[in-house]
Amino acid sequence: MALALVVAAPSGVPQDASPARGTTAGKPAPRPFGAECRTAVAGPDVVAYCHNPYPETDHVRLHVECARWWDIDSDSRPVDAQPALTVRLTGRCWKEVRAVWVSHQR
Repeated sequence: MALALVVAAPSGVPQDASPARGTTAGKPAPRPFGAECRTAVAGPDVVAYCHNPYPETDHVRLHVECARWWDIDSDSRPVDAQPALTVRLTGRCWKEVRAVWVSHQR
């Protein structure tokens, strides 16, 4: 699947009046950040693999919300996803899993 983006300058604005490439009104563009995470649920067990393609360490945490009111939700300890590395996070419920997500911190 291909996607094309066409940007046109508004009429009356010279092309050289735009800010320098990679900047927004004189401010540098934000650096890309955040590991890409994939989660899988198999019954009560949860696993997440997070790969960090960026040069800055991402501190990732796995959050598991259980379906039963008496089942305890859990949050993993922060794990350092170093640049160019993949980390594995695991969690579980006693019964069914309601929701799973991964949080990121610089």
